[in-house]
Amino acid sequence: MSLQTDNPERVHPPRDPYAAFRHRDYRLYVVGNLVANFGQQMLTIAVGWELYERTRSPMMLGYVGLVQVLPVIALFLPSGHLADRMDRRLILLAGQLLMAVASLGLAAISFVQGPVLLMYLCLLLAGIANAIKGPARAALIPQLVPLRILGNAAAWSSTTFEIACMSGPAVGGAIIAIAHRAWPVYILDALAALTFFAFVWLIPARPRQRPGEPPSLKTLAAGLAFVQREKVILSAIALDMFAVLLGGATTLLPIYAKDILHVGPQGFGWLRAAPAVGALVMATVVAHSPPFRRAGRALLLAVAGFGAVTIVFGLSRSFLLSLAMLFLAGAFDNISVVIRHTLVQVRTPDVLRGRVSAVNGVFIGSSNELGGFESGLVAQLFGPVVSVVAGGIGTIAVVAGVAGLWPEIRALGSLADQCPPDEPEV
Repeated sequence: MSLQTDNPERVHPPRDPYAAFRHRDYRLYVVGNLVANFGQQMLTIAVGWELYERTRSPMMLGYVGLVQVLPVIALFLPSGHLADRMDRRLILLAGQLLMAVASLGLAAISFVQGPVLLMYLCLLLAGIANAIKGPARAALIPQLVPLRILGNAAAWSSTTFEIACMSGPAVGGAIIAIAHRAWPVYILDALAALTFFAFVWLIPARPRQRPGEPPSLKTLAAGLAFVQREKVILSAIALDMFAVLLGGATTLLPIYAKDILHVGPQGFGWLRAAPAVGALVMATVVAHSPPFRRAGRALLLAVAGFGAVTIVFGLSRSFLLSLAMLFLAGAFDNISVVIRHTLVQVRTPDVLRGRVSAVNGVFIGSSNELGGFESGLVAQLFGPVVSVVAGGIGTIAVVAGVAGLWPEIRALGSLADQCPPDEPEV
């Protein structure tokens, strides 16, 4: 399947696959973010395994997503506004401290086998931390590298994220299998959050343009208005949002590991890591390749492929086939992530990046968490297989709908053409 086409009329300069790493501040950010994401992936597997072990309820797994998405929905306008008016580093630092507190709370509750309700309160605090820091973290990257190599930075950020997603669940599952408890994982996540805090602290503040207008409801909603006008960004966000909302199977992996594939906590860790392995492979390929020359077509094909392999995973009773389908799901999803993230950042003025990143975050983040709630609810009513297969079918239907509703996404060309040629060096 070819995702790129030649354009002989446009000549690009020689490509440096490691251009983003030439910048010290980006290196600090990406290494710290890798450690933090590693801890978060371990925490995710620990929470899912512990809750299902203690309750045996798919619905309780769905509530994990719901309790974390509520702060994202409630706070996305003010958090985006703060990211455009304050030092984004300081916001990110505050968010990391809240994440560490939430993880330590989970560790204490798990150690004493406290009420499950208290675990959800800690997850709510983690959701508040993500809501606060999310727009600032996304909007910080364009301050660390020149805009013309933001696609390269996005690809490497995705690569390191997938390394964390690949290794975190496997390590977390192994720790749970050895300790027979989840609390050591929560302690490690708190340390990982504080590590990212330390790395961000080393990044110096940079002067940047800030909004000149006074705060108002109009300025709060400026990100929404911009996304509504920019049909390419709107269609890319909508495509990813509905695909993740309908097509995610990761929430139900504890059920597949325990009751369908019968592979235990270590097998669960490998299932949880398989999408990240696929995404890591794809992210590495993307980072070493020229920008997509027909990015819109690549995005649509990738999301359709994600839906197709989700259907096969839902029907599979083979551990190896299930791993293979999750691997492909991660690879397809990575294409979508890189294209969407690059579009959102390069087509948005810096004075709006925090608010637009907040819009992007609330739709994508909420779809992840609400998708988990939806998967748990459908699994409770009709079983996990129906939940996963129906989600994959729904994903393919969404691709067809978006392609028909917004022809701009079908016509989207090279991502390199989205970047201003005279962007100053950082």
